[in-house]
Amino acid sequence: MVKGKKAWLSLLVAVVVLGVAIWFSQREDTPGGPSTGTATAADVQRARDELARLVVAPEDTGKPYDRDDWPHWVSQGDGCDTREEALKLQGTAVTTGAACKITSGSWTSRYDGLVITDSTKTDLDHVVPLAEANRSGTRGWTKKQRQAFANDLDQLLVVSASSNRSKGDQDPARWLPDAAYSCDYAVRWVDVKSKYALTVDQAEHEALNSLLLRCPR
Repeated sequence: MVKGKKAWLSLLVAVVVLGVAIWFSQREDTPGGPSTGTATAADVQRARDELARLVVAPEDTGKPYDRDDWPHWVSQGDGCDTREEALKLQGTAVTTGAACKITSGSWTSRYDGLVITDSTKTDLDHVVPLAEANRSGTRGWTKKQRQAFANDLDQLLVVSASSNRSKGDQDPARWLPDAAYSCDYAVRWVDVKSKYALTVDQAEHEALNSLLLRCPR
């Protein structure tokens, strides 16, 4: 009986060890580099070229960040504001009611893979946070320019509240999403900084360059 029990326990341990090994081999953040997600080799190369042209400069902390200086969730037409429009564009089977109120749908948070079926439980994140933009050479921007940036659907992602809180206003030197989206995120971050001619600090530049070099090419 004892021998039989020991044999059963040995078999169970072997199965568990095998399962863990398979799980690690299939993870996208194992040491082979980050997953490309939807970013193509051309996207990665474009981001590398754009990054090389960005101005590297210390963060400008002389003008304190005030969210009210960056008007957001303005009307996008058809009775929808920026948040509602992003939810419609990025969700699956999204339905709306009066005044563009989201009544149903589902959204996959790209930062952590969480599937959300209640729009009120989602966050709309600026890929390049407003506070980060405030520190990246925008001191001379007008309110109209800040509003355009804050409502640019190209740099807004529907994500889980927990991942958005984890990110805060940190740049890629201090925070990255799950590996499955890391290359896409780096490409998108650089695209936004390039589009608006924002500066990057040295640590940010090095982190982005390192990540893009490891993305599939």
